[in-house]
Amino acid sequence: MTSETTPAISEDTGLVGFQKHDHAHCVESSLSIAEARCKEEGRRLTPVRRKVLEMLLQEHRALGAYAILDRLRDAGFGSQPPVAYRALDFLVENGFVHKIERLNAFVACSHPGASHSPAFMICRKCDAVAEAHSTPAKGALGAAARAVGFEIERTVVEAEGVCPDCTEKA
Repeated sequence: MTSETTPAISEDTGLVGFQKHDHAHCVESSLSIAEARCKEEGRRLTPVRRKVLEMLLQEHRALGAYAILDRLRDAGFGSQPPVAYRALDFLVENGFVHKIERLNAFVACSHPGASHSPAFMICRKCDAVAEAHSTPAKGALGAAARAVGFEIERTVVEAEGVCPDCTEKA
């Protein structure tokens, strides 16, 4: 994504990822939120965890654990898979990062600190990922769950398609 002055979040959909925006502010703001939340909750945003989060924030696309590990090694943080996986586990557990199941990869949360059910739109050409708010408990899935007495605890909504940049290039 390139830096522009329009907001990263579409006010009507909560969509983040495909709009042009001030990317440096996006990264800085999310890192600040993560640092503040960790401090408030007595958790440690170690240098490795912070670096992994920063790497994911630099992209609005999913990165696999081994790509993250390569970047960590290049930044001097070690080259053993547990280094990346421990950091990713912490970041996912604390809501700073989401796992994109379809890609077996990770993306920074576009709404850090907010309680939400994300839905992801994944570009099949460039792996760009946009995150939107989802309310599965209020839709058809929620109605079906209520009808049988099922309580939804977690959903993963992933849609595959082509992003605006790749559509323009075609």
